Amino acid sequence: MKVVCDGLDLSIATAQVIKAISNKTTNPVLEGIKLSVEEDRLKLSATDLELAIEKTIKADVKVGGEAVIPGKFFSEFIKKLTNEKIELELCDNRLKITYTDSESFVQCYDVLEFPNLNIIEDGDYFTIKQKDFKALINKSIFSTALDDTRPILKGCCFEITNNNINSIGLDGYRLAFVKKPLVESTIETSIVVPAKSLTEICKFLEDSDELINIFIKKNFLMVEFDNTKIVTRLIEGDFINYKQIIPKDFSSSLIINKNVFEEAIERTSVLSRVDRNNLVRFDIKEKVLTLSSTSDIGNIKENIGISLKGNDLTIAFNSRYFSECLRTITDEAVKISFNIASSPCIITPSDSDEYLYLILPVRIINQ
Repeated sequence: MKVVCDGLDLSIATAQVIKAISNKTTNPVLEGIKLSVEEDRLKLSATDLELAIEKTIKADVKVGGEAVIPGKFFSEFIKKLTNEKIELELCDNRLKITYTDSESFVQCYDVLEFPNLNIIEDGDYFTIKQKDFKALINKSIFSTALDDTRPILKGCCFEITNNNINSIGLDGYRLAFVKKPLVESTIETSIVVPAKSLTEICKFLEDSDELINIFIKKNFLMVEFDNTKIVTRLIEGDFINYKQIIPKDFSSSLIINKNVFEEAIERTSVLSRVDRNNLVRFDIKEKVLTLSSTSDIGNIKENIGISLKGNDLTIAFNSRYFSECLRTITDEAVKISFNIASSPCIITPSDSDEYLYLILPVRIINQ
C-alpha cells in the first residue's frame, strides 16, 4: 500500500472514525483504524462491534492494499500535520508516514483480525432531511435509560411508515415522542437503535435540507451521506407498549410561554439541587402557575401567567426532567395537561402533534 493524501482531509476523517473505536476491549485490533486503498480513494474505518464508521477521502494512489494502525496515536499524530501532504506506505507490517523531509513508522495490527463492518449494500431504506433526523434524535434521546436494568430502554424506538418516522425514548420516569416527515420510504417497521450510536450519528448531521438515506437490514441500521457510512447494531427485543402509558383525557390543561417557564424552572431548581432532590412544586390556580422549592437554606417562589382550562391542582416534579425537555422545544408556547397529583403530566405543542413529553410526578410529603 502506498498513497498520498491531504493532511487536513486525513485529519478530519481520522477524527470522525475514531469515535467508533473501542476504549475497553481485550482485542487490540478494535483500538485500530483500518486504511484501505481503492482506485483514487483512501477509506478509513473503525468499529467496536456495536458501532462502525467508514469515511472515504480523495487520494493519489500509488499501490493498493490495506493496513490497521493504532487509532488514538494515529489521530493525535495526523492532527499535527494538517498543512502537509502526507504519504502513507506499508513496509513489512509497519506504516511509514512521510511528510516534507521527515518520516515516521508505526507498527500495524494484523489486518486479517479486523472485523467486517456489516456495510449494507442493498436493502430497505428511508430518506429524510438532515435537519429533521437531527431534531428527531435530539428531541427524544435524552429520555432513554442509562442503566442496564432494561437494555431495551437504552435506545430510541423508531416507528417507520411510508410518510413519517416516530422516535420514542423512555426510561421509566418520563417519555419522549417525536414525529418527523419522510421524503421516501420502502419499509414499515419498528426498530430500537442504541442511544450511544444515535449520539455519534447526530454529531455528523447538519441543520440543512440535504437528504440522507438510512438503510435497515437484518439487525443493523446504516446511515449514508457525504462519503460517510455509519453502521450500528440494533437492540433486540420488544419495546414497551408506550401508548397505554399516555393518558387520553385530562381534567386540567394550561398554555404557557415556553421561555418564561424554562427560565423560572431553572431559577427555582437552583435551591432544590442543594438538597439533591430536584423537587419543584407546581401550584396551579386560575391564571397563575406558582413554582416553589424549599430547603434548609431558604425558599424560592416564581409566579407565571398562564391560560388555564379546568381544575386547580398542586403537584410536584423532578425539575431536571422538565428542563431537559424544554431545552429541545423551539415553540413560543407549550400546552401542559394534568389529571390528579399522582398522575403524569403531558407536554405538547399548543398547535400541532409534532412531539409529546410525559413526566411522572413526585409525591409531596407534608403537603
